[in-house]
Amino acid sequence: MKDGGLVKTRNFAEPKYVGDPINAVKIFNEKEVDEIMVVDIDASVHGRAPDLALIKNLAAECRMPLCYGGGVKTVEQVEKIVSLGVEKVAMSSAAIGSTTIIAQAAAAVGSQSVVVVMDVKKVKSSSGYELFIHNGKRSTGLNPVEFARTAERQGAGELVLNSIDRDGMMNGYDVQLAGQVRDAVNLPITVLGGAGSLKDIASLIDAFGAIGAAAGSLFVFKGSFRAVLINYPNPSEKDALAIRDGGRVIHANRNFA
Repeated sequence: MKDGGLVKTRNFAEPKYVGDPINAVKIFNEKEVDEIMVVDIDASVHGRAPDLALIKNLAAECRMPLCYGGGVKTVEQVEKIVSLGVEKVAMSSAAIGSTTIIAQAAAAVGSQSVVVVMDVKKVKSSSGYELFIHNGKRSTGLNPVEFARTAERQGAGELVLNSIDRDGMMNGYDVQLAGQVRDAVNLPITVLGGAGSLKDIASLIDAFGAIGAAAGSLFVFKGSFRAVLINYPNPSEKDALAIRDGGRVIHANRNFA
């Protein structure tokens, strides 16, 4: 969300308006989406608190698990958001600024409701990646693998691994980045940034097995001209995205956000 509207970005820039958040949730309800994450991308940048009235309306409309992020700075805010009917609360800059808020939030609402978002960009370093905050504009100097381990120790229930370089480009997930973080922690991980087709989702699941596959542009745009058209795979299309494990077909129809 940006300025009250739903937008989709490219490399965390060029926000394109794609509709009203409440209307989008209603459409995704009808398409039986597995999970939805709504993030106010400017809240932390401008020091703005979460819009509780909007969050309450989103939670009331959602028929799928809802994760909210943006402007969350205190445990009290986490508790209030959960009390409004939101299943998960996502934190990025607050968690990076002081990892103790992860532990405090987990103690207050349970680890299952605490999601840490890691916005990652390629850099020239030993690991090749670095964590950024504030819409990818502020470097933290932190290694994403090491921070993922810290978030796990502090009690995070889930990590969302977001590739800034792949955001909105629809050229496939950063599997190398996903592999580094996946090997470092035992937490559930959802990978975001780069999905351009259902084949990209299948490739991610094929590489890692049980993993969350999230997408933005794939589910709101259609065609090379990026016409706004909310879409989502139907049950049979999701069932077709399967991995093989020792000859067994494992269906992955509950892994999309």
